[in-house]
Amino acid sequence: MSKKPTKLIGMKIDEFESLISEGEEIHVQIARLIPFYKPGDEMALTSIFLSAIRLVSEFRAQIFKAISLSRSKYLRVYTEVEFVLFDRLRVDGMILVLRGNKIVDALLLEVKNKNIELKQDQIQSYIGIAKAYGIPNMLTISNQFVSFPTQSPIQVKVPKSVSTFHLSWSYLLTIAHILLAENDNNIADEDQVEIMREVVEYFESPTSGILGFTQMKPGWVELTQKANTGSSLKLSDPCVEDTVSSWLQEERDMALILSRELGLLVKSGKSKFKTDLSARDKHERKELISNRALSSSLLVEGAAAPLDITAHFDRKNVSMSSTLLPPLDKKTRGQISWIRNQLRQSEKKNPELFEMLLPDLLVEINLKFVKEPIRLPFKELDDAPDQIGSREIKSFSVLYLRYLGRKFESRKGIVKTIEDMLLAYYQGIMQHLKKWEKPAPQIKKSTDLENI
Repeated sequence: MSKKPTKLIGMKIDEFESLISEGEEIHVQIARLIPFYKPGDEMALTSIFLSAIRLVSEFRAQIFKAISLSRSKYLRVYTEVEFVLFDRLRVDGMILVLRGNKIVDALLLEVKNKNIELKQDQIQSYIGIAKAYGIPNMLTISNQFVSFPTQSPIQVKVPKSVSTFHLSWSYLLTIAHILLAENDNNIADEDQVEIMREVVEYFESPTSGILGFTQMKPGWVELTQKANTGSSLKLSDPCVEDTVSSWLQEERDMALILSRELGLLVKSGKSKFKTDLSARDKHERKELISNRALSSSLLVEGAAAPLDITAHFDRKNVSMSSTLLPPLDKKTRGQISWIRNQLRQSEKKNPELFEMLLPDLLVEINLKFVKEPIRLPFKELDDAPDQIGSREIKSFSVLYLRYLGRKFESRKGIVKTIEDMLLAYYQGIMQHLKKWEKPAPQIKKSTDLENI
């Protein structure tokens, strides 16, 4: 033994951690409630998820609310549920909700991880089992994204007696992060907090099989090239299908990324398509063909306005914007000063970030009865009253617009760029914006107060 062992008793814990990080004397693995010995296994994920549902009441409440499952602290959770009467078909999981020792609600669960997608025929078979056993809910979980839990990444025939729901792993991870963040949704029980942390640690392991959205489908490149050359597009074109599918998944991923940063759930999607993803898909295909663009809105509770995101394929640019009504108690110059002062406040709050955004920062002034807005760089906003003249301002849009060139065609590059833009725009601009509020009515006539 060339080196004497270091005595541990009396050693400060940071000194011990330094000792093991050097790795010259002792190698350790942190003991975890959820071990990492076989990460990436679907059944391990299923078991961990169902155990978290059972053990962490706030996590259970959030998930059950999302999928409209009856709430109760009395549950039975099972994995690898085999149905002998159905050729021994095996479903990944089952939840039974109890009240007064009776089953009052239930669901079947099918799980996929990594890049494995849900299989239509498999889910259709499980829905048949649910109908036969009077199980009213079918939940699927995978790395596929949807805007609402009531949407499904696949098309299946669903009887009236069964409701289908889908959650992405990123959504579940986001809910866990929000519960651990400093907000009003914190987990009350300290032991349950530790359980939730262990679940997050496992979910975030690179080998767990849980993936965010990292790249657009191959058709994105082809469609961008066609849009640039003015080629015609059809609803049935594979590149149109790929592009819309990619955009809808990226829309949800952006919402979840921002949710984790803010510690609250950011909403996305269009509510009229809440239960029909195929209808949303068709709508967006038409928009893409007509406008050579795709748009999404993210709704942040407490923000002054929705955060609108648009990708222009013919121009290879991406925009982030927020639209505010002007103060109605001011005239044109006062209204321009109002929006300029808001942006000056953003600059004061974070000068470095504002400086980075400034070259691509524009203000659109939307005028009543005028189709095209006046668009000015922030630095030229003082010239706006002369261009507006006697016309009336309808709204302001604070616009972060970046031309991406070849990067727009990069399937991975475009995703990273959009997500970087999202966080930069929200932190640098949007979180500082305030909507105008009508002031309280004023007493115009002076009142004699001597006798009060």
